[in-house]
Amino acid sequence: MGNLLRNEVERLIEVGNLVGLLNKAGELHGHLCSYLAYGVIAGYIAVHELGVKSGGMEEVIAIVETNNCFSDGVQMVTGCSFGNNALIYRDLGKTAVTVAKRDGTAIRIVLDPDFEDSREKEYPEAHELWNKIVARREKATSEEQRRMMQLFAEMSINELSKPANEMFRIKRMKITVPEYAPLFASARCSICGEKVMETKARLKESKAVCMDCAGGEYYVLDGRGISAKGT
Repeated sequence: MGNLLRNEVERLIEVGNLVGLLNKAGELHGHLCSYLAYGVIAGYIAVHELGVKSGGMEEVIAIVETNNCFSDGVQMVTGCSFGNNALIYRDLGKTAVTVAKRDGTAIRIVLDPDFEDSREKEYPEAHELWNKIVARREKATSEEQRRMMQLFAEMSINELSKPANEMFRIKRMKITVPEYAPLFASARCSICGEKVMETKARLKESKAVCMDCAGGEYYVLDGRGISAKGT
């Protein structure tokens, strides 16, 4: 049943329709951009080389090393996500992914730094607008916003035709695949009454409480990566 829900994505993979896969990824990501395209291409190379299809049951594992646009492209094409426990995040800050079968047969794909550095020269207007609007958070006109998104979309399509051996460093390898995700019982917080995974609950006066109510430290994944936060 799971694969039936991915019929369109699997069909696009089968015929090598990268534009179609990019558009599907754009539905998740919200816009088209070059790093989304790199994730789509990396995901396509991986599933094609490994000969795998995802039914969302951890039969395929993707280990991403960044939480930028690249990872959304990987998720859409590979079918690996946080929700189905097939996406693993290594907080390394590299535009890279390792996709593996359950037997450990894997492929690691990382964006080549020389290729990445050459993009600004090839797309100067897009990079100038990105630096102004996104990097420096300067006030931009609606026309500048529109133009930036237009250029991003054009870039993403153009990048699909670049040779993969120029774009990526690709390594075939064997890895130790993580075990299937364990199942945990739930506990009810004695203060707020909300359910919490038992392994995430804390004890307060011999009663289970969630981390929010306990006032303890927990981890957050945001645009900066993983960091510890206090409630």
